[in-house]
Formats: sequence, C-alpha cells, structure tokens
Amino acid sequence: MGNQRSTTAMQTKVQTTEQLRPVLAILRATGKKIVFTNGCFDILHPGHVRYLEAARALGDLLIVAVNSDSSVRGLKGDKRPINDEQYRTTVLAGLASVDYVVIFNEPDPYRAISELQPDVLVKGGDWPVDKIIGGDIVMARGGKVVNIPFVEGQSTTGIIEKIISRYK
Repeated sequence: MGNQRSTTAMQTKVQTTEQLRPVLAILRATGKKIVFTNGCFDILHPGHVRYLEAARALGDLLIVAVNSDSSVRGLKGDKRPINDEQYRTTVLAGLASVDYVVIFNEPDPYRAISELQPDVLVKGGDWPVDKIIGGDIVMARGGKVVNIPFVEGQSTTGIIEKIISRYK
C-alpha cells in the first residue's frame, strides 16, 4: 500500500500547465512564492539534485518544466533523450525538492512561463540572467531571475561519454 500511495503522489505532481494554473492561483493568493526552472533532465545526476534543491530554496514551491521527447531531439539530436519523458518526469516527481512537473513541447519554455507566471525563474550558471528565456515575463510582474552555478564535473553528456568509453 505504501508504494502505491507514493506512486500516486508522484503522479499527482505531474500536471499540464492548464491543470496547474488554478492550483497556482490559490497558492499565490495565500502568499506562496512560486519558483520555476526547466531542462531536459535526461539522466538525473547529483548536479541536477543540488541545482533543484537550490532552486527550491528560493521560494515556497518548485515547478520543473521538462522538455518533451520531441523537444529534446530538436535540441540535442536524434540519439537523445536517453530516457523518455514519462521516465524523466517520474524521476523528477520523486524528488522532495520538486513540487510539480510539467512537460513542454516547444524548443524553449516561454509559453509555459507565460501561462504559469512564476515569481522566481531559475536556470543553470551557463545562462547569463539577461539571456534567460522568460525573464521578461517574470520581471514584468516584479519577480526575479536567478542563475545557479553548475556543479563541476556533473553533466548528462559526461555520463554518456563515460558509459561509451567503458563499453567500447
């Protein structure tokens, strides 16, 4: 029974932007600060976990927008993603730092940010704050845009390269 309950909890964390909008309206009305980040999260690693924990610490709840499989292929090529969107959203939903997960099909999360109207927008350290997509939406509402430094030596590409080199 315990496993079934946790599986259900993880499934309820995965929402569409349409499902999430009214939930966020209620939370926002109670003064909750909503944090948003996005990415592929293809092979979850300690860098991702630390990043998501740091993002969550910037507010009261964290929404993670995940690139759909077709969006990842458009960005990273035909061999990606390694793990499909169902796998990736389930793993993210299992993290304590993540409150909600949404999937977006576009190359970038601009539409999702526009629909969800977060108070804080977060990206990794490779994105200068003034180049973070959707920052204009968040700042127009008086929110803030933050970049969180990467954890050195932690990347999905690095994991893939390590696997390939070990099993050639």
